[in-house]
Amino acid sequence: MPTFKVYVLYSSVLDRFYKGQTSNFDERLSYHLGGNEYYTSRANDWFLVWVTTKENRKEALALERKLKNLNRTKLLLFINKYSNELTFQGRELVDKIE
Repeated sequence: MPTFKVYVLYSSVLDRFYKGQTSNFDERLSYHLGGNEYYTSRANDWFLVWVTTKENRKEALALERKLKNLNRTKLLLFINKYSNELTFQGRELVDKIE
C-alpha cells in the first residue's frame, strides 16, 4: 500500500509557501522545481521546507487542508513544532524568521 507525503515549499522571491500532498513525492517535487506547476512556476527558487508521511490519502488530504488554512505565523509554529521533519533549509528559514 502506498504512503503519502504532505510537504511545504518556500520561495524567497515570492515570500510565499506552497503546501501539497502526493503519493509520488520525488516526481511531484521534480514537477514543481521544473516550473511545470502553475503556482510554483512563478518563481525558480522554491525549496523543500518540511515533509511528513501519512499512511493513507484521507490523512494526507486532511493535513494538507489544515496547513492551507493556517496563516503564516501559525504555519511557522506548526512546522517548528514538528521540526524533526524540517529539512536543513527549512530549519534555516524558521531560525531566520523567529
